Amino acid sequence: MAQILVVDDEVGIRELLFEILSDEGHSVVLAENATRAREWRARQRPDLVLLDIWMPDSDGITLLKEWAASALLTMPVVMMSGHATIETAVEATRIGAMDFLEKPIALQKLLSTVKRGLRQQELKPTPVASLAAAGRSTVLVDLRKRLTQLAASATPVMLRGERAGSLLGDGNAESLSQAAGGILFIEDLVALSRNQQKNLAFLASRAERAKVRLVSFSNESPTRLMDQYGYDPALINQLSTATLALPPLRNFAEDVPELASLMLARLVEAKTCAPRHFSTAALNQLRLCAWPGNLDQLSSVVSSLALGSLQDEIGLEDVEQVLPLFETPQAPPLAGLPLDMPLREAREAFERVYLEHHLALEQGSIARLAEKTGVERTHLYRKLRQLGIQTSRKDD
Repeated sequence: MAQILVVDDEVGIRELLFEILSDEGHSVVLAENATRAREWRARQRPDLVLLDIWMPDSDGITLLKEWAASALLTMPVVMMSGHATIETAVEATRIGAMDFLEKPIALQKLLSTVKRGLRQQELKPTPVASLAAAGRSTVLVDLRKRLTQLAASATPVMLRGERAGSLLGDGNAESLSQAAGGILFIEDLVALSRNQQKNLAFLASRAERAKVRLVSFSNESPTRLMDQYGYDPALINQLSTATLALPPLRNFAEDVPELASLMLARLVEAKTCAPRHFSTAALNQLRLCAWPGNLDQLSSVVSSLALGSLQDEIGLEDVEQVLPLFETPQAPPLAGLPLDMPLREAREAFERVYLEHHLALEQGSIARLAEKTGVERTHLYRKLRQLGIQTSRKDD
């Protein structure tokens, strides 16, 4: 028995489709407008959607685009309309609709289209909603453009940011053969031992011949990787042929509600938890958090909320109970600062800790950071670049 979502503002059509599809043994959910359909899709993934194009609050094409943009178009969608043009039908298909039904809908045409859509869904693995297309902030839009541009070349890329990853295993020729024609990702350069660095150099020297692209991550600058972690300059120069900053989550906090909702939808679709959705108040509370652990921390919080909530709707109280479990005591800014280095390096280390600390407090605002530190904004940008501190140029 399939679950079918019917979205139409005409009560007569909704009732008719409900009767026909129910008689066929399907479970039918009715939504009278795009708003209701949007809310329902945020909680569950139907096996198929019958979506009217012309509705009073938002047309079906717009809703289809929203689902596609937020990676929620993971089920067959059949558009319906009595006044659509060929151009509209073509656009819907281009966005991702499976088919188009013209009203009044012939019974046999309806049943054959539904049967074909459900059969296609059974034959292919259920797609998992992706975070790659989520987020509409300027920060993420700019990041996606830069990633797309870099993807067009085969040069090594070093990603810079706050996220820490796991270790690279002992690299060897087998690693190259397994990654041939694709990407070999080194999750955290800082965590590699000297022996692992030698293994990486071995892989890097043969990557181009094996048609493997090297992508690495580090929360330290190339200079510090050489000076403090003993990396060979030739290897660092090769790995950092192109360098791209990954912004911290606090720099695109406006995207947190969409990201959290998508993470929850992935858990629901994977049947990791029962159907769940966030209340508006809960999403607002998540948006206001600093997220020092970035996306990994957000994912852990969402997973705990999904598995621990007693209601279908995850509310503000749920969020307030779970968030403290993931907070870590804030160490003094100078804690762990090395004191056995030359004065110049110690000064740079202090400046980096000082500016990163206050930049986080000001939520990425360069204007407020300049005011608090008493440094003219142009000089401040120069200093941040010199220290390898990533910013989103968030000016007030």
